[in-house]
Amino acid sequence: MGALEVVGSVDGAVDKLIELYAAACDVARDGGDYSEVLYPKIAVDIKEWKPIDRSEPFGYVDEAGVYAAAVSRPDLMSGYLRQQLRCLVDNYDAEISVGYSDIGIAPEYIKGATRRADAKIPRPTLDDVHDAIIDGDWDAFHGAEKPLFHFGPQRFDIACARIEHYTGIEVDSVQKFILFTNYEMHTREFVKFGLSQLADDSARYHALVLPNGTRIERGDVNDIDALAMDLASNYQMPRFDLVADDNNGVTMINIGVGPSNAKTITDCLAVLRPECWIMIGHCAGLDARMRIGDLILGNAYERRDHVLHNHIDPETPIPAVPEIQRTLEKSVKKIYGDEEQSLMRTGTVLSTDDRNWEWQAPRDLWEWLRNSTAAAVDMESCTIAANGYRYRVPYGTLLAVSDLPLHAVPKLPAAAQAFYSNSKEAHVMCAVRAMERLAKNPERLRTRKLRRAQGEVPFR
Repeated sequence: MGALEVVGSVDGAVDKLIELYAAACDVARDGGDYSEVLYPKIAVDIKEWKPIDRSEPFGYVDEAGVYAAAVSRPDLMSGYLRQQLRCLVDNYDAEISVGYSDIGIAPEYIKGATRRADAKIPRPTLDDVHDAIIDGDWDAFHGAEKPLFHFGPQRFDIACARIEHYTGIEVDSVQKFILFTNYEMHTREFVKFGLSQLADDSARYHALVLPNGTRIERGDVNDIDALAMDLASNYQMPRFDLVADDNNGVTMINIGVGPSNAKTITDCLAVLRPECWIMIGHCAGLDARMRIGDLILGNAYERRDHVLHNHIDPETPIPAVPEIQRTLEKSVKKIYGDEEQSLMRTGTVLSTDDRNWEWQAPRDLWEWLRNSTAAAVDMESCTIAANGYRYRVPYGTLLAVSDLPLHAVPKLPAAAQAFYSNSKEAHVMCAVRAMERLAKNPERLRTRKLRRAQGEVPFR
């Protein structure tokens, strides 16, 4: 690693990171000396600690010292890096330095580069792919330099590679406001909305990216038949990006079924530091007063999904994020009008890793739910909320009741299809309108509620 050089401004520092990363990638593509293919590094030396505005949600530190990170794709994260660094230098007497780290970039993580027959060239090993910083590991926070960012560069790169692997399209067009669903019909409604926005000259969106890589621009929309569009995908989690400036648009991903899928995709998306993510799906209603099509706004999470127990103790409360709750409530009222008061309720969502949880003897089912205040059961919402809590990404859940298994209304094909047909557009639009409200003022999402008392980095 060469010596880091002091840079006089935030923009100068980020521009230098981009320049160094691009130069390293060019060496890899052009067959140059691979010892020069290194991740760039940034260090911020906080000269003196002082108390700052207590309402600041990030951009603060617990003590003076050097906070550093080796970074990948600074071009992709440019806006985020500039914002976070400005917060730090505005709050403290700080000196920024930039240079190369001593961490080599595997050619598999550089588009256009190929592996050469040289044993010294680094491989995409998993040895340095971990969440020690996110999970507050002691050693990660007690070295000579303290962490500036949540992820190491190899963890960042493998996450981006897996986003592309699972969704089928490049990571660059992922937007900052993310919707998750289980249903193709929701993605089709989202595409219809996207096309209508592209046809509206006053709308903020300028492109729609489909899972097959097709990019529809404003000028293309008049020649497209939305009903005839082929939205099929060969990938496990089809992704649709409704693109706005600075990636402030909305992404929808069909994540399939189950907590494992939910964890997989949120583990990866977290490195991009999205503003928020929301689950829209279906659930079993547990209250006899409910009706098919009612909406459940999750305000607590009962985690019986098991996939995150090694990272977050099951007894750790996962709080609702009020900023998202209020916005979803307003959107439901906007879409449904006066019907909203009887149609929607807040309540605890229970997520299980057993799709056939209701296939139990009545007494066993009684015992399974005894003492639970859950209003709804699904398979993904708690995982998405818990990983949002873990990664400091604001989260929410808006589910539609598709069956009432405790009250002789199990999910059967005919009734389910009728429900889907009647509910899909309004359900999707509640979530989309909520995202649009949040995008108008993302500062409201910059909450202190997800920050830790210990093991926290300066960046959001």
